[in-house]
Amino acid sequence: MTTMTMALPLRDPDAKRRVTMLLVAVIVLWPMLVLAEFKPWVLFDAINLEVMSGFLGGFFPPVLSHEFLGRVMQATVETLAMATAGLALAFVIGAPLGFAMTHSLSISRIGPGPGRALGEFGRYMARAVLMLLRAVPEIVWALVFVRALGLGPASGVLALAITYGGMLGKVYAEILESSDTRPARALLEAGSGRLSALFYGLLPGSAQELVSYTVYRWECAVRASVIMGFVGAGGLGQLMDQSMKMLNGGEAGTILLVFLMLVLAADALSAGLRKLVA
Repeated sequence: MTTMTMALPLRDPDAKRRVTMLLVAVIVLWPMLVLAEFKPWVLFDAINLEVMSGFLGGFFPPVLSHEFLGRVMQATVETLAMATAGLALAFVIGAPLGFAMTHSLSISRIGPGPGRALGEFGRYMARAVLMLLRAVPEIVWALVFVRALGLGPASGVLALAITYGGMLGKVYAEILESSDTRPARALLEAGSGRLSALFYGLLPGSAQELVSYTVYRWECAVRASVIMGFVGAGGLGQLMDQSMKMLNGGEAGTILLVFLMLVLAADALSAGLRKLVA
């Protein structure tokens, strides 16, 4: 009996479903690639390879003079300050809206009551506000604030606060909803308030994921701060824009190396904070 069973051919019961999903994905994605004019083989054309190699070769060797490194250090501190202040303001905006949108913190969900309709309306409004905040990219907000406030990192801070506030609130609500909501429900049924249900029912089980995502958003804020520097928001981006306009690839190479170190530091910070809240 065992020998006959072992001799039977192995067959994946989900093979047909996976092949069907693959075909559907190809059918859906192919027209999109055509519309996007996705032609990666053009990169390997002899002329394009020569142009790219000449462009990348201009980044070496990096400029390591004391004067330029001092300017890079100042721009790095400015970029980190912009990203950190922007994310802090985004947290102030997004966290309350995300908690308000969390359905598992609704007292009316544990039973019928007069406040059910009002609570649903409040969550709908919080969701609508978060959607509006994240609908406009931060680079667009940076252009608006640069026009209103002038050149400088203040424009980048406000742009990050608005867009990232919407992102943080939405993802915070999704993380809290996907965690184990039974402790929060038990606290609410016992007469606890929403804040107690949040701090003692939901946060202990989702703290690691919340911290990890917050640090990841800070890393994204650092990258966005560099990009917004190209429109006059200061920091490493503005310094790199000046270097590129002056066709100084060595200075741009130094800035790229500093940016790589910032990303590595953010990754190490994320790992350390996850261990701390474990």
